[in-house]
Amino acid sequence: MTTTEADHQPASGPNTASTAGAGAGSEPVDENIWLEDIYGEEQLAWVREQNARTEELLEDADYAGLEASILEVLDSTDRIAMVGKHGEWYYNFWKDRENPKGLWRRTGWESYRGGSPEWDILLDVDALAAAEGQEWVFHGATFLRPAAGEPHRRALLALSPDGGDANRHREFDVERRSFVDPAAGGFDLPTAKGNASWLDADTLLVASTADGLPSTTSSYARTGVKLRRGGSLATAERLFEIPEEHMMALVAHDSTPGFERTFAVDWISFFEKNTSVLRGNEWVQLDVPADVNLSSHREWLLFRPQRDWTVNGATYPAGSLLVADFEAFLAGERDLSVLFTPDANTSLQSWSWTRDFLLLNLLRDVSSEIRVLDPQRPGTDAAWAATVLDACPPLHDVTAYAVDDEDDAEGSDDDGTGGARAVTEEVAPGAGNDFWLVATGFTTPSTLTRGTLKRAPDSASGDAGAGIASTHEVIRSSPSFFNDEAYEVQQHFAVSTDGTRVPYFQVASKDLVLDGQNPTQLSGYGGFEISRTPAYSGVIGRAWLERRTAESAGADGEAPHSRGGVYVVANIRGGGEYGPAWHRAALQENRHRAYEDFAAVAQDLISRGVTSRQRLGCVGGSNGGLLVGNMLTKYPGLFGAVSCGVPLLDMRRYSKLSAGYSWIAEYGDPDVPEQWDFIRTFSPYHLLKDGVDYPETFIWTATSDDRVGPVQARKMAARMQAMGIPNVWFHESLEGGHAGASDNRQAAALQSRSQHFLWRSLAGRGA
Repeated sequence: MTTTEADHQPASGPNTASTAGAGAGSEPVDENIWLEDIYGEEQLAWVREQNARTEELLEDADYAGLEASILEVLDSTDRIAMVGKHGEWYYNFWKDRENPKGLWRRTGWESYRGGSPEWDILLDVDALAAAEGQEWVFHGATFLRPAAGEPHRRALLALSPDGGDANRHREFDVERRSFVDPAAGGFDLPTAKGNASWLDADTLLVASTADGLPSTTSSYARTGVKLRRGGSLATAERLFEIPEEHMMALVAHDSTPGFERTFAVDWISFFEKNTSVLRGNEWVQLDVPADVNLSSHREWLLFRPQRDWTVNGATYPAGSLLVADFEAFLAGERDLSVLFTPDANTSLQSWSWTRDFLLLNLLRDVSSEIRVLDPQRPGTDAAWAATVLDACPPLHDVTAYAVDDEDDAEGSDDDGTGGARAVTEEVAPGAGNDFWLVATGFTTPSTLTRGTLKRAPDSASGDAGAGIASTHEVIRSSPSFFNDEAYEVQQHFAVSTDGTRVPYFQVASKDLVLDGQNPTQLSGYGGFEISRTPAYSGVIGRAWLERRTAESAGADGEAPHSRGGVYVVANIRGGGEYGPAWHRAALQENRHRAYEDFAAVAQDLISRGVTSRQRLGCVGGSNGGLLVGNMLTKYPGLFGAVSCGVPLLDMRRYSKLSAGYSWIAEYGDPDVPEQWDFIRTFSPYHLLKDGVDYPETFIWTATSDDRVGPVQARKMAARMQAMGIPNVWFHESLEGGHAGASDNRQAAALQSRSQHFLWRSLAGRGA
């Protein structure tokens, strides 16, 4: 973790502190730099004082009921227990009221499918934390691929001591249900940022900052090493190293039989990386531009360019998906085939391989579409034949991904056409062409479906070639946590400053009155090519949609009535809703477009009579915190309240705090004078002014957040309060990492504070 310790600076007014135009050698005066000592005694005393003040405000008679209602959603035992298949077992990590830190467990297929699984508990994280005196947070498991016919037995468990990004990796024996004793040679890697991958049963590939291994300026691992059982990171063979100013190093091994490969990634910046494959004792770099994303599957190498890419005279647009034979490409051939080409309305979000087919998850105007591609059949609009999976209702998010593409179990009745067996067999042998389908919408509880893909025989000849058929079975459906039938989802388009149409979703009661008096919560993100898609949330349903205002007189003598909240999600530029071009449109010097888009949505809601300034609030976290920080400082006249979580706010020093240096590709480098000239235009900490009627503001963060860190939130709140701006509140959770919470109880408290603050601010005023 990168922090800066400093003594108190002389007090200075906010206008002096926000001096603009300072270059690399001229820092603006920062009277709050002392708060950058994250764990300092005086600093934490300031945090505790702020927390007490905020809790006194928010934890009123309504708060306890709200928190209990949200916790009931998070702890519900009727939630879908999502699983991952390894061998014949289906693994799940589960948290509830009785197990706040969680249980890692597994079950068989028929047990899971039956609806009341008999779970085999592998690790009780609450018991582990109590026994070891450490507040462990489970961050996942990486299995060793066993020899043919053997069960999956060994796994590396990632455990965070405080919910941050730094993990301790420990070897676990799932049959013995215990960690492998380091004294007996078990792997136990010290807590650090990085990754670990199995090379074989006695060797790990590790990128880490522990045991004296160097870190990058971004606080991530700089080297990749080969760690043999019984050895130490400090003395392990170094395989790979990157320059200090690059973002991070990664090393990994693909153990697919017949296609075993070892990879190293020099992640230069957030959107640029060079990938190399080990051949003999030499790393061979894959010859593609650094902004072309790569992935491999068996004999195939896939490419997704972030910018238009010209190869052998052909230009492939940003966001397209291309394929080549892996070995042929490595040998110098450049025979690329097009699998997907974006258009103005459609973008590729992700893809997943089953054993024989490729699943593409697309968005068409922010609604899902899924295509299944067959490498063995030529297509018409693309190199491989594509079939659209009929599983995507409008204004919903539906994601398809493989159950277990490595499952080639002997005894399968798969004949090479995708398999005709049902998914109801006890061990589900030959499940390589099975897929999960997760569907959700703002008023549609999530549903988990399992399907099987096969090549459909031509009705006349009996030959496989008429397309791809799929059989489906609904496995689980989440319960409704609010009266979702009372609400409707609409999609609207606002027009931004430069004429760009910006989509947004509106969730509101079917009897919504367009009189400008509806408490409205506007959410957004707008960065890092991350898309905001429809998703069911029992928390939003209970905490916002179903809450009611006090009764007020209706128009023209109508009877008094109350009203619920309106929830809105904006799909602004900087995100990935329309692919890389939508993202790149708001990078660095064009960042203002994301904020103009969000403001345009806010103005459209007001113009349409959905809400008004005093009834409209916005909420965002992380980069979304920077977004709403800019709404606070640049568009204060549009909002009555702002909830700003785990945020970036001090863009002059963000690159020197925690992992901030890794985001220079997104925002720019404030140490380069000409870049600071545009960065300062969206640095909320430096945009505060005297005499402005700012919205009511709640800034929240977590001490243990080692990604963004709590520093920027602290400083923003301190400056606003020192300026005498009324109704500025701050809260800092002492654990929970970048998520702000490490268990359901903490998550319920975090959500309750934010939602209750917005409701008090927007609905508590008289009409």
